[in-house]
Amino acid sequence: MSIERFGVGPRMSEAVAYGNLIFLAGEVAEDRTQDAAGQTQQILAAIDETLAKAGSDKTKILKANIWLSDIRYFAEMNKVWDAWVPQGHTPARATVEAKLAAPDVLVEIMVVAAR
Repeated sequence: MSIERFGVGPRMSEAVAYGNLIFLAGEVAEDRTQDAAGQTQQILAAIDETLAKAGSDKTKILKANIWLSDIRYFAEMNKVWDAWVPQGHTPARATVEAKLAAPDVLVEIMVVAAR
């Protein structure tokens, strides 16, 4: 099986496919002046776009890891997540509080999907 990379950069790739699995890098919002809900919306739109490039979509997400800079954002993030994730296709998921790469990064999401 070959490895296919998408959005290859000097430090990391946007996504890597191996066989029928697609591993997305952790995604953060571009406009970090937004609140946690706004950042989550941006991230989920970017995930949709990356999955499409790799030949998949959100109905095929197997696993999601979500990091919040403050667990107080849990309900705010979940409101956006719940409106986005297709019912009947909800992935395994973990959400934790963590110190993220920059103070204005409130949410980071990483997914693994099938093709």
